[in-house]
Amino acid sequence: MELTSLKIGKYEIKYPIIQGGMGLGISWNRLAGNVSLNGGLGVISSVGTGYYEHRAHITKELNSKPYDSVNFYSRNGFKAIIDNARKICGDKPLAANIMCASNDYARIVKDACEHGINIIISGAGLPTNLPELTKGFTDVALVPIVSSAKALKIICKRWYDRYNRLPDAVVLEGPLSGGHQGFTYEQCLDPNYQLENLIKPVVDEASRWAEVGGNPIPVVAAGGIWDHDDIVKVINLGASGVQMGTRFIGTHECDAADGFKEVLLNAKKEDIKLIKSPVGYPARGIQTNLLDLVEKNAGPKIQCISNCVSPCQRGKEAKQVGYCIADRLYDAVSGNKETGLFFSGANGYKLNEIISVKELMKKLVYGENS
Repeated sequence: MELTSLKIGKYEIKYPIIQGGMGLGISWNRLAGNVSLNGGLGVISSVGTGYYEHRAHITKELNSKPYDSVNFYSRNGFKAIIDNARKICGDKPLAANIMCASNDYARIVKDACEHGINIIISGAGLPTNLPELTKGFTDVALVPIVSSAKALKIICKRWYDRYNRLPDAVVLEGPLSGGHQGFTYEQCLDPNYQLENLIKPVVDEASRWAEVGGNPIPVVAAGGIWDHDDIVKVINLGASGVQMGTRFIGTHECDAADGFKEVLLNAKKEDIKLIKSPVGYPARGIQTNLLDLVEKNAGPKIQCISNCVSPCQRGKEAKQVGYCIADRLYDAVSGNKETGLFFSGANGYKLNEIISVKELMKKLVYGENS
């Protein structure tokens, strides 16, 4: 099958492949800029931008960590990442992923718009007020992440009734994705909640609202997509494109340290597990030394410095699950294998080489042997 372009709002993506936003620091300027340059949609993660360029863009730190959410989600750090991505991809479409669970969510959305992001992708909660936060930036396309037709209906009804606006596209994320899930632990393992069974109801719901609004709402399938055959499979089921995260970690341009990539290269299928997270959702990651320590109640000291996500309640949930997610994700992107938290999709064990983004896009578009 020849892959066709994907239209999101006023933006046309040459290939229907979105690189999933991966925080902390996994998809910043190098990865996102090169994906957009090579015909996909590069997505910058807005998480932990205060760490960018060795914390050069923050006003206060404590113990070498950005202090409070205003520094953890640094406006100036975010701008520097976007500007440096633009140096790679020029005026090609560029997106940002912004989690609803982020403290300072409204401010981060505004920062993204003011810094020239074309498309905002938002999940980890329902972005029911996103059109209000982007008022005045009519060219910015809005793409919620959902895990069901019901969630999409809630968002569309709220947006249409309150703001006379509908999503420009929607990402449907199934339970094989890396990082946080939009499902309970039991649902992640239930065949009824697997991506292939979710696509049709979400496409049908999107079509109903597209008729109301007069513009198409393409559905982008995510979670467990690994290769060209997977892309063709979900497009044949009704999706208009895909979002992929984990496989892009296996590129030279991925912003993570080589140590992170080595953890993924060495992971076996049984090492990738669902784990508890301070964010309140199940998360999928690789069983490493950190999780061994947490199971023994011997994890690193928890001290809430960055105040990153509202569900954690300033470290309360972190103490319940045994680790601070901001600190441990930073350790991972830095390549610290002892105390890092390494998120991966369910197919991460398939990674066996590090190649360029250009080579990976060619494989995804034309097949593994192209």
